[in-house]
Amino acid sequence: MDWKNLPSSGGGVQDRRGGGGLPGGGIAVGGVGGLIIALIAMFFGVDPSVILGGGSQTAPTQQSQTQSSAPANDESFQFVDRILGSTNQVWTGVFQQSGRVYTEPTLVLYSGGTTSGCGNADSSVGPFYCPLDNKIYLDTSFFATMQKRLGGGGEFAYSYVIAHEVGHHVQNELGIADQVERAQRQARSEAESNRYSVALELQADCFAGVWANKVRGSEAANLTDADITQALNTAAAIGDDALQRQGQGYVVPDSFTHGSSQQRVTWFKRGFSSGDAAQCDTFKAS
Repeated sequence: MDWKNLPSSGGGVQDRRGGGGLPGGGIAVGGVGGLIIALIAMFFGVDPSVILGGGSQTAPTQQSQTQSSAPANDESFQFVDRILGSTNQVWTGVFQQSGRVYTEPTLVLYSGGTTSGCGNADSSVGPFYCPLDNKIYLDTSFFATMQKRLGGGGEFAYSYVIAHEVGHHVQNELGIADQVERAQRQARSEAESNRYSVALELQADCFAGVWANKVRGSEAANLTDADITQALNTAAAIGDDALQRQGQGYVVPDSFTHGSSQQRVTWFKRGFSSGDAAQCDTFKAS
């Protein structure tokens, strides 16, 4: 994928990092209770202490909250800026077709720790979307951890993860996130609540596929089959069943919150093959 040919976000990336770095650079996550805890935290945006069933939460080191300009050679900033700009372009067009106005999210790059409208975050928490401030948060160490721990490197694999988080913003814009939250409050069991969470996450995967479809249609982007394979491999690697099998040796479907490997791959493919957000009704399918 020639990501440098994608449009800029036009100021949509806020830089709170202490330094620059290239995609794939940065510090690795450690001290969170083992590989599976690190992987779940990195990909699911979950505090490791919650997964471990307790433990103290420590406030992250505060980073500068001032937006800074990216140096010309800061490729990680430029990469994220172009992916966000592309998602903005795609979803603005999709919303316009249905008579809606798309509000572009802000993507916050940070290193070590930061604050969000949803609370504090440090490097053990992976990319996440906060609906309270309409911002996506991404620690610069994520790409390195993704590559080292899961073998999930590659620019389009990274792009898929960003597009997935943008998918959560789309859900927030459409009011889907609020509907799911209300349904979860009324759920009669944890398993039922989890099923709503799975549907929400799979829809974000499908929305990421819709974005990939639109990018594939742009000759300038030069999206290849190898790029799509990167995204599919990443989706398979972060399925609940794959992570549970790797971490504890067995699978508990009722505890799934993001979907199985097969489900994540299937829904990304559905969005990619159709290019139609209307095909992403994971709630009806479930």
